[in-house]
Amino acid sequence: MSSVSRLSIFVDGNNMFYAQQKNGWFFDPRRVLDYFTNDPDVELINAFWYTGLKDPQDQRGFRDALISLGYTVRTKILKEYYDDNSGRYSQKANLDVEIVIDMFNTVDQYDRVILFSGDGDFERAIELLRSKSTHITVVSTEGMIARELRNVTDKYIDLNDIRDQIEKVDG
Repeated sequence: MSSVSRLSIFVDGNNMFYAQQKNGWFFDPRRVLDYFTNDPDVELINAFWYTGLKDPQDQRGFRDALISLGYTVRTKILKEYYDDNSGRYSQKANLDVEIVIDMFNTVDQYDRVILFSGDGDFERAIELLRSKSTHITVVSTEGMIARELRNVTDKYIDLNDIRDQIEKVDG
């Protein structure tokens, strides 16, 4: 008798935006869900998507689409930072804390995690989850995956290796 594995997916939207820009192609949130849940022995418990917003109306259509696909969308208004060196303003929304809170708040519901992020800040959280015998897969791309994160994960998947299955296709 095969046991069903309970899966939670966490997508660091801002981190993934840069990863996709770097690769020159974008993935389809629906195809991502399909790809990771096509095994009948996998039950999707949660799918979270985290993203920074310029204002409350920003990405409204995209967020609505994510919600209709079954994602729980967490947002934070981007903060503007002034860089003395370049004389430029940059915007940043760090949702790492929100991601880690959701991971631990729902830890009893799943036994497998897929984290779409290359951020090394997740190293300690991943170590702790693995100590609770959670299987962790990290999805990112070369040049954007922190060595620390790659070292602590059970499995690493490069976005380019699953491009055929998850790429956004027009139409």
